[in-house]
Amino acid sequence: ITSEQIKELREKTGAGMLNCKNALIENNGDFIKAIEFIREIGLYSAEKKVTRQTKQGVITSYIHTGSKIGVLIEVNCETDFVARRTEFTNLARTLAMQIASSNSVNYISLKDIPQTIVESERRIESDRDDLKDKPEKIRESILNGRVEKNLKTYTLLNQACIRDPNLTVEEYIKNHISLLGENIQVGKFVKFILGE
Repeated sequence: ITSEQIKELREKTGAGMLNCKNALIENNGDFIKAIEFIREIGLYSAEKKVTRQTKQGVITSYIHTGSKIGVLIEVNCETDFVARRTEFTNLARTLAMQIASSNSVNYISLKDIPQTIVESERRIESDRDDLKDKPEKIRESILNGRVEKNLKTYTLLNQACIRDPNLTVEEYIKNHISLLGENIQVGKFVKFILGE
């Protein structure tokens, strides 16, 4: 394993030098497998970091071309060191752009949706004709699935990421948790639309 290989892997993944070296050793110098290895380890460690407190971060804005839509967003992390990193500020800007591009996004996650909206969606879906003839257990299962699917369209974390449509925004954030080594949370956001 050469230092050039370690450097190249570090540039590609953003992982620490020692982690890159260990990944290459673990995978017998196979660059592609080393990237996957780092990603798996990073996502595992990201899951453990989600419960840590986030009191630092940035407030950033995004004004869409034409100045008709604007977003102000607070993205939090654990330390001001990470908050100043380019990767973190780029993440915050990407999240602001994501909100601006998604007409239906009004909440961060499913738990932020008010119960009145959940009940309204449930009522609308339960009145659909195709559910009337179904047995109770099947009807309830279909109803829960449809309501959850509809509610996810209102939440930021469940959207397909504009930077990588194969990932949800939540997965995209977890990739950054893994990259930066700290918990990252969306604190709050406000979306402004001219005339509304």
